[in-house]
Amino acid sequence: MPNLVTMNDLDQKTIMHLLERAGEYQRGERAPVEGTVVNLFFEPSTRTKMSFEMAQHKMGLTVLQFDTAFSSVLKGETLYDTVKTLEAIGVSGVVIRHEEEEYYKELENCRLSVINGGDGSGQHPTQSLLDLFTIYQEFGKIDGLHITIVGDIAHSRVAKSNAAALEMLGAKVSFVCPEAWSGSYETFEHIDDFIENTDVVMLLRVQHERHAVSAMFSKEDYHEKYGLTEKRERKMKPSAIIMHPAPINRGVEIADSLVECDRSRIFKQMANGVFVRMAVLEYALKGRD
Repeated sequence: MPNLVTMNDLDQKTIMHLLERAGEYQRGERAPVEGTVVNLFFEPSTRTKMSFEMAQHKMGLTVLQFDTAFSSVLKGETLYDTVKTLEAIGVSGVVIRHEEEEYYKELENCRLSVINGGDGSGQHPTQSLLDLFTIYQEFGKIDGLHITIVGDIAHSRVAKSNAAALEMLGAKVSFVCPEAWSGSYETFEHIDDFIENTDVVMLLRVQHERHAVSAMFSKEDYHEKYGLTEKRERKMKPSAIIMHPAPINRGVEIADSLVECDRSRIFKQMANGVFVRMAVLEYALKGRD
């Protein structure tokens, strides 16, 4: 059974297959998928964890509950031994979020399916797929679109996953952030250089748990320099949309009044996450037909 741990696991054909399957699930198709899955979340999560659980519920999968606070992890058990234990008792697949980047490399000898729900500042493939699904629904294509990603590029698994996938599918991707948050990407300092010509403004959460934004900016200063203000929104193309993986720091990455404005697709992204994760679970547990 295949794993999905980075967007590099997927070629263009497979990505489009997953988006098509997500659309079929959204339109009400029900395809029987059997198996037992476990969600191992070692970092806090609302959207990813709950949408995986909703997807699993809709698919009729058996879900075993796992609470890291009451597991042998606290006794020093390794992630590998935890996953091998689940494999031994008959679990078909695991969804894992972990603070360690590339945690999945130690699971290469496991035979069950591993789906990455986010690894440190590494990758978040199902978030990337739901973003792609949302963009594809909106424009009917991805090739030729201009996507501007704004925020903490260096620490964002969303930016890294999306950059590879969007460019593979023919989109132009521009990154805007403070120079200190560039990581290995070519970035730009001024969002206003892109706001009038972009099709998608994708905002990233300021990750307070990974660094102190206040050491560089006040929240107000960040919003004024890099945030999507009401003034900037008025300069966007009529067809352009706003996206954000959430959770949202209102008044920092985006003006509070814009979170649910007509061009915002933020809550649509969340809804789309259920159908995308249904497609991913099918892909992981059944393989691609």
